[in-house]
Amino acid sequence: MARKPLIAGNWKMNNTIGEAVVLAQEISNEMEPDWLDAVDVAVFPPFTDLKPVYTVFEFDKLGVAVGAQNVFWEPSGAYTGEISIPMLRGIGCAYCIVGHSERRQYFGETNEDVNRKVAALVADGTQRIDPIVCVGESLAVRDEGSYLEFVEAQVKAAFAGIDAEAAAHAVVAYEPIWAIGTGRTATPEQAQEVCGAIRETLSALFGDVAAQMRVLYGGSMNEGNAELLLSQPDIDGGLVGGASLKAASFIQIVKAAL
Repeated sequence: MARKPLIAGNWKMNNTIGEAVVLAQEISNEMEPDWLDAVDVAVFPPFTDLKPVYTVFEFDKLGVAVGAQNVFWEPSGAYTGEISIPMLRGIGCAYCIVGHSERRQYFGETNEDVNRKVAALVADGTQRIDPIVCVGESLAVRDEGSYLEFVEAQVKAAFAGIDAEAAAHAVVAYEPIWAIGTGRTATPEQAQEVCGAIRETLSALFGDVAAQMRVLYGGSMNEGNAELLLSQPDIDGGLVGGASLKAASFIQIVKAAL
């Protein structure tokens, strides 16, 4: 079945509120509303910028979604510094990134943490926030040749105990760690190999539902390489980092997905 592409801009720890509003407005000004019939577009600002950015798109009546870069799995409680799913719903978040390699590397997030977050996000089908589950290997794992097994194990761990109905709207993003923020990008063939293996893993877990689940590529996608990456059969969009911080670059990547 045809899957609608998703271009997701991860702003990471960048942009004050004023800077975020300017960037969102620039994206809104350059975006043609009818593009969103063919491609889903979402941006992932820091927590402090979520509501202001959401308000820009809402005021302009533009269907660009807003998502969070992280979440905690408990709905409330004594968890200083954390953000809950009900809080994100209240802002209007449609997506949430889970298990980004930087969360795993710098903050010690484990496969079990990722699984708990995914389970919490998909638990309420009527008010769900779609998780974008990040998986990917380090340069050492790639060089030793076990990268497919490594990524497949991450996918299985992330979706442990989750049924097909709950998983149906989840997204998986393949982000080779060796290509994040380095300017080094996986070739289209390398990206397709792993994204195809991810889809096979999802198919083994969820059967026919896997055909509707989107698999993104993340790892130095930019306006120069997006078209070739997006032409691969199992790559349904991009999780874009640095190139999402400039409206003109981000818009070109969106155009490549049309």
